[in-house]
This record gives sequence, C-alpha cells and structure tokens, in this order.
Amino acid sequence: METVNIKINGLAIQAPKGSTILEAARLAHIDIPTLCYLKEINEIGACRICVVEVKGARSLVASCVYPVNEGMEVWTNTPKVLSSRKKTLELILSDHDRRCLSCVESGKCELQKLCKDLKVENELLYEGERTHYEVDYSAAHMYRDNNKCILCRRCSAVCEKVQNVGVIGANERGFATNISCAFDLPLSETSCVSCGQCIAVCPTGAIAEKDSTADVFAALADPDKYVIVQTAPAVRAALGEEFGLPIGTNVQGKMVASLRRLGFDKVFDTDFAADLTIMEEANEFLDRVQNGGTLPLITSCSPGWIKYCEHYYPDMLDNLSSCKSPQQMFGAITKTYYAKKMKLDPKDIVMVSVMPCTAKKFEIGRDDQNAAGVPDVDLSITTRELASMIERVGINFLSLPDEDFDDPLGRSTGAAVIFGVTGGVMEAALRTAVETLTGEELKSVEFTEVRGIEGLKEATYNVAGMNINVAVASGLTNAKVLLDKVKSGEKEYHFIEIMGCPGGCINGGGQPKQPASVRNFTDIKSLRAKALYDMDRGMEYRKSHENPSIKTLYDEFLGEPGSHKAHEILHTTYVKRTINK
Repeated sequence: METVNIKINGLAIQAPKGSTILEAARLAHIDIPTLCYLKEINEIGACRICVVEVKGARSLVASCVYPVNEGMEVWTNTPKVLSSRKKTLELILSDHDRRCLSCVESGKCELQKLCKDLKVENELLYEGERTHYEVDYSAAHMYRDNNKCILCRRCSAVCEKVQNVGVIGANERGFATNISCAFDLPLSETSCVSCGQCIAVCPTGAIAEKDSTADVFAALADPDKYVIVQTAPAVRAALGEEFGLPIGTNVQGKMVASLRRLGFDKVFDTDFAADLTIMEEANEFLDRVQNGGTLPLITSCSPGWIKYCEHYYPDMLDNLSSCKSPQQMFGAITKTYYAKKMKLDPKDIVMVSVMPCTAKKFEIGRDDQNAAGVPDVDLSITTRELASMIERVGINFLSLPDEDFDDPLGRSTGAAVIFGVTGGVMEAALRTAVETLTGEELKSVEFTEVRGIEGLKEATYNVAGMNINVAVASGLTNAKVLLDKVKSGEKEYHFIEIMGCPGGCINGGGQPKQPASVRNFTDIKSLRAKALYDMDRGMEYRKSHENPSIKTLYDEFLGEPGSHKAHEILHTTYVKRTINK
C-alpha cells in the first residue's frame, strides 16, 4: 500500500495515499467529529462539523472529503477550528426543536453529544425565524419529524444508494429546504418498504419507529389476556449494546430472564418457527425442482424485501416462496396448535414479537396473516423498544441470571439461529434439502460459500448428481442487481435468498443504533454475525429437520411438510403494487 507522510497536530504519521484527513486522523488516535458523514454512503462535506486547519489552505476544510498529500500539515484542535464547530452547532440549533428531554433519542443523540463536547452553552444564541412541519405518522412502522431534522441527508442517502428506494430526499431551497417525499406525499402513499434503515442512520430523533410498548404493557396488565412473546435470532446478538456490552455479545439468557420479569406468560423463540420455515420452504424448493415449478425460488422471510418485490418486481411474485415469515408462522402456530393444546381461546392470546426489524410492524397488518381468524401476531416491537421496556421497569439487565426459553415452542436448532445473518436462511435450507435429496447425512453442515456479510454471494453445489445454483443478496440495491441479471438471462439460479437490510437481520432497522463515529470504522455486521455463528456451533441440533419439537408438531398437528393443513396455516399470498416515489 502506497503511503504519504503527513503531520496532524505536530505528530508525524504515515497514511494511505488517497485517504481523507478524517481517516488519517484515526491512525493518530484522533476522532474528528462528524454529522453528515457516512463512509461510502454520504460523503458530501455538508455539515462542516469536521472542519480542520490545513497549512497553506485559504480556509478551514472538511476533513471527511479532503484527501491527504505528501508533506501535509493538519491541525484539528486550534481555537479557530473549535470556534467554527461550535458556531455551526449553534446555527443548527437556531432552527431545531430543542425539546430534548422528551425526545426518543435523548442521551443517544449525536447532535446532543456534540453540543456537550463542544461546550455549546446557549442554544438560543441565534434565535430567530423558525420553520414548522407537521409530523408524518402515516406509515405503519415509523414517523418523521422534520422539526428535529438537521439536513444531514444521511437518511436520503441510505434510502437511495443502499436500498434503491429513494422515497425521501431534499425538497425546496435555502431556508425552506427540507427532507420529504416527492410532492409532500405522506410516507404511506409512497413505495417505502418499511426497512427502517433511515432510522438506523438518523443522528437525531427526526425519524423513529412507532412505539408499541404502551400497548404491550397494557396487554401484560390485562388479567383476561394470555400474553406470549417470541424473539428473533438477531435480537440476542445486539440487545446487550443497549446496556453497554460490546457489539456482538450474545445475551440470550439475560434476554429471556428480562422478558420473564416483564410478566409475559410464556417466553418462546422465533427460532422454533425458523426451523418450521425451513421444513416448509425446503419442501417447496424440492417440489419445484422435481416437478417443474417456477424457478428460481426466492425466500420470503424478510418483509422489507417482500414489499420491495411487490412494488418493483411484481412480475416475479410467483418466484417468491409462499411461506409466511418465521414471525408470522410462529403466531399462526401459537394461535392454532398451541392454543388447542393448552385449551386457550385464540382471541385471548396476545402474540408479541421482538424483532430487529421495523418492517415487521407493517407485516403484522398484511392480509392473509390470520390463520386462527385473528391476527397471527398482535404487536411487534424492536430491539430498541424492548431495551426501553427493561429500563422503564427497573430491571437490572446486566445482573440477571441466564434463563432458558419455555417449551415446547422455545426449542430450536443451529440452523434457525443463523437466520439472523445474510446467507443464514440459504445455509439452513441447504442443510435440510441436501440430506433430503441424497438420503445421506452431511459430513459437514457448514456451507461457507454463502457466509460473509458481502452484499452478493453465489455458489454451485452438486447434490445427488444435480448442480444446484444458489445466490444470496442483502440490501435492496444488491437485490436489484441480482434480479436484473436473472431477468436478462445472464444468470440462472435454482434458489435465491434475499434480505432487505445489508448484512441481514443483524443490521435491521430496529437494532440498537450506533453513532456514525462507530458505524464508519467498526464492522458491526461481522461482530453480530459472529455471535450467531458461535451459537450455531454450540447447539445440540444443527439441522431444522432434527428439532424434536418440530417433529412432534408435524406428528400431532400438521401431518407433513407441504400438507393441506400446513398450507392453510403457514403459507400466504402477495400483492402487486405500483411504484410511487
């Protein structure tokens, strides 16, 4: 790697040629503050928080976009620099809703932290004309409050570049500039896919998920309701971050213990339904391969991806697996099989899901998601919302003992837990499909070719004399690249896994938010993924078809994968939608 010699605050360092001052400063263990900057996503030098002095430059420069060169001398801590950053913050605050104490991001807000760090003492210094916007509550999963927006454009950049949706962006000019939908449409009337990636990158409280915790507390307090909770695999790999634990810490045991102390009647695991999904999806795949069905078969676990497909690729809906997502399958089985087994009226069951995903809030309201005549899932909360519930009732999360899920819907396999990472559904399906096709036990259950947090992966496996071509995509821009190749005939696959969020559910829109200072320089996705793969390796069973509770479910209730009853309860339909940006 070619390097250049520079000085930062008098310290001589070597930095990669072509890197920015911001990146080079990290080599000197100096963090330059930013607001608008997101590495490889939003590199526009707009906010001017990251300004530094460069010898010979006529003015302060934006370190996030200014490249280093041989012999450069940089200062990040001069009075001029600090004064400029402070003044920029004061000007931002002049047109900002400053009701911080009631803001969802209070204590975690990047703007708030910068004001503290840079000693902003008078938020009213430039008080004058203010803009006012109505809050957009129209979407099922989130709200947008432009009164708290700082025009950093991180949300619009991730929506356009990462997700290929682009339903929000900068409108108007000058003082009237605002981030909104075209023609000021409510978000619900656009082609938004509910992925929540805009929430994940927002540095303030301008975009946030709709909070369902009050409804959960109300259900828990109702003596006539039997309240059951299910937890997605990715939640256990991230929840600990909300309580100060390192990124990628597995907190499954403490998560279960906290849910039990919140008062849920049963604490179950969505992983059970992930195993169930594999049984149905693998059967569907084998049926299509052997009987000339529509190929490639595309997974249906990610509701953000499903809505994207309905909007942007409605001609490929027949390629989608008809399987409900694990969340919805779990709710359907709870209110049919489990309700019958426990002599419960489905109308009295409140099914709560804890998900890394904001699109799940949209999914629970979809049509054809009511196997027992009532909604499969009643309430869906994010990982962040669960953390807020735990904190609100005074549960000391870090001191909790590790506890186990309840039986029988808390039993799962390693194949299920890796659902939370891109490539995990594919690998889990292959573990079952290959053994079914060959009738032989796998020597190794790890299909490493589909692992990794890369946005696009592909592999070919020879199974029972047949070459099976598979592909994996995460993030909707990557999904578009993959599907366009399929439609053009450039690529031919038998089975495709698509996850709406980059890296899969571990990086879902409902996961703990990390500030840009962490996101830009830490491989968050890999750290969380490692937690799930480590769990997989330690599980008693690592293939979905080996789950004893799944076997019992089919023996006692469903019959066999793909049966008429299974289709009635576990499968769904899709809707052709139009594009409306």
